[in-house]
Amino acid sequence: MTTEVQEPTHPALAAYLEQREGRVRPAPTSRRVPPAPRDPAPRRVPPVRRTSAPRPPAPLRVSPDRLRDGLVGGAGGVALVWGVQAQPSARLDAFFAGGAHLTGLLAGYGVLVMLFLMARVPAVEHGVGADRLARWHAFGGRYVLGLVGAHALLALCGYAVHTRTDLVTAAGGLLSYPALAAATAGTALFVAVGVTSARAARRRLRHETWRAVHLLSHLAAALGFVHQLAGPDLTGSVLALWGWSMAHATVAVVLVWYRIVVPVRQALRHTLHVTEVRDESPDVVSVTIRGTGLERLCAEPGQFFRWRFLSRRLWRTALPFSLSAPVRDDTLRITVKALGDHTRRIRRLRPGTRVLATGPFGALTAHRRTRRKVLLLAGGVGITPMRTLFETLPGGPGDVTLLYRASDAEGLVLREELEGIARGREAALHYLLGPSDGSFDPLAPQALRNLVPDLAAHDVYLCGPPAMARAATASLVRAGVPARRIHSEDFSHD
Repeated sequence: MTTEVQEPTHPALAAYLEQREGRVRPAPTSRRVPPAPRDPAPRRVPPVRRTSAPRPPAPLRVSPDRLRDGLVGGAGGVALVWGVQAQPSARLDAFFAGGAHLTGLLAGYGVLVMLFLMARVPAVEHGVGADRLARWHAFGGRYVLGLVGAHALLALCGYAVHTRTDLVTAAGGLLSYPALAAATAGTALFVAVGVTSARAARRRLRHETWRAVHLLSHLAAALGFVHQLAGPDLTGSVLALWGWSMAHATVAVVLVWYRIVVPVRQALRHTLHVTEVRDESPDVVSVTIRGTGLERLCAEPGQFFRWRFLSRRLWRTALPFSLSAPVRDDTLRITVKALGDHTRRIRRLRPGTRVLATGPFGALTAHRRTRRKVLLLAGGVGITPMRTLFETLPGGPGDVTLLYRASDAEGLVLREELEGIARGREAALHYLLGPSDGSFDPLAPQALRNLVPDLAAHDVYLCGPPAMARAATASLVRAGVPARRIHSEDFSHD
């Protein structure tokens, strides 16, 4: 069943349209939207089977709660290492020194956590979600910078009290030690990364510039490690020194493996290349990419890859795009809206262009489902992951509903495919049309309940522009859907 809901001429929600026998009958209070123009080369949507095929073994996933508990437990272990070796003293310089040692160890541990969160470990990415990891990374980075600053200040004050000198003289004396000079250089690099990552600064920087500066955090971490090896908290215990070194070595290996080795291996194994660039609307294109052995990627509907197109203007940047169709016949497809310089250039890609893709990433997949009935809610080009889920989520007639929010009928992407899927699996499809600043809000709680009467019994998958996603989440909660059953991925914090 496919309907189009527009702003009604009266405050009540207009009766929606019903699609029967291939014809649309408009409700008396709705203005009918002309059907989408026929594509000269209609796409065949594979029929949806009612019985699901045998599934491969579920991939390993680390839940957000388990990862959070592990990270907090690690911080407690670091504090315990400090506490075991701490020697209580009433002297002021000892007090400053003790605080400097604790904040230094916690800062070093925090740096490892920040690197690990962005290492793209599949079990973590698929269980926690790339968007949540990015938010934790951004949030934790502020605390790490605070700990680094506190460590430097406490160490400086402690040294000044111990040597009975002023802070300027004490700073000069500290910098005469090679390990402390390395720590100072690392601190300066961390500050540069933090400043350029601030939202106001990042808006003014090109992505490539921000990326280059952000990579300096790896060098800063290495300089900090050199400094930590000379500290009394590690040199005083062979076990602590061994454990600290192993932790750094493990994170370094994970980073090299998943950020360098795996992408290179995927590029050599799958030999991806563009086969077709197809216009979906004046500002949206679909890119079809073909390779070999793509079933080994184990990409799930709802996930995304980071794509690097080896053309003159695009090869320097990896762009994150969701799959807009299930992996089929060694073919991947993405659907991209022109929002900036890089996305506009994708329209000019030529067949045969080589592609490097890393992934899959993201946790907006069927494994989050906890209820028989599912509501998919998409806005704009956010329809891409919802389209794959709409086709592949198991369920009988009436179990899956898709609501597609757009300003007008011209903004509906992949419309013909969506309607074919809805017919094939007897699923409900509603178009919520109208300007975002209109008097009628199709995402209001009562409007949603009218379209989906048993809304509170659904799992909800949500993808769209940040403002629309926030408004939809608030409406869903007010309509009775528990927040834990609203599944979304938001990259506005990246």
